[in-house]
Amino acid sequence: MYHEKPFMIERIVAGLSYLTMGLVGFIWLIIGLIRRTNLTKFLQFHIFQSIFISIGYVLLCLILGFVLNILSLIPIINIIAAQIALLFNMPMIFGYSIIQTVIYILLFYLAITAFMGLYGRIPIISDIIDQNVQ
Repeated sequence: MYHEKPFMIERIVAGLSYLTMGLVGFIWLIIGLIRRTNLTKFLQFHIFQSIFISIGYVLLCLILGFVLNILSLIPIINIIAAQIALLFNMPMIFGYSIIQTVIYILLFYLAITAFMGLYGRIPIISDIIDQNVQ
């Protein structure tokens, strides 16, 4: 993979990029464009992965909301769909739903690995990012 050792500021930006759902990384990209500096492979990987995860999460929520709205029009399936949606979205663990808990655990895992200077891997997403990081 990549063999460079990241600087502390790169680790902080990479970790904060996950914790802010890509916002810090996006701002860092804009600053890099204004200053005309190249980002290291470490920063590119983590910034793009955090933005990719954020966009994927938003798209998944929109698609599931659309599907649930369509299923709510079908007489018997609407009850089952509503129960499944309630099961995954009702507050359970410290006031967070199952979906929120899984997303937060994933983001904290990726942020901690970034703070440690490592590459947090997610099976399909990381492979896509690897192919596009220069």
